[in-house]
Amino acid sequence: MMNIKPIRNAKDYGAMLARIETIFDAEPGTAESDELDVLFLIVEDYESKHFPIEPLDPIDFIKCTMELRGEGQKELSALLNSRSRASEILNRKRPLTLDQIRKIAKAWNVPAEAMIHEYELSA
Repeated sequence: MMNIKPIRNAKDYGAMLARIETIFDAEPGTAESDELDVLFLIVEDYESKHFPIEPLDPIDFIKCTMELRGEGQKELSALLNSRSRASEILNRKRPLTLDQIRKIAKAWNVPAEAMIHEYELSA
């Protein structure tokens, strides 16, 4: 079992990741499994402070969701009942409305919160 301590630098971080890799397949309920749970928490805390991930803006979120679903502008157009509106939204010419956000969230089972943030429109 590793002597668990906070991550203070890149060397500590690397050592902790190496240890996680070593015990990753630990049987649940074992000391190594408990150690793994604690190490995950420490690494997650370190990474959130040193490697923060900014959330996608609403349009990038929609584009990413479409890509993951294997869909394109055609499907968004059908959902919004307007080909031109889908194009304007994806090209940042027109902001999303609350009704559109609700439709997308419900149809694609994604969080509406990801689409309510302000974002830049194109001129």
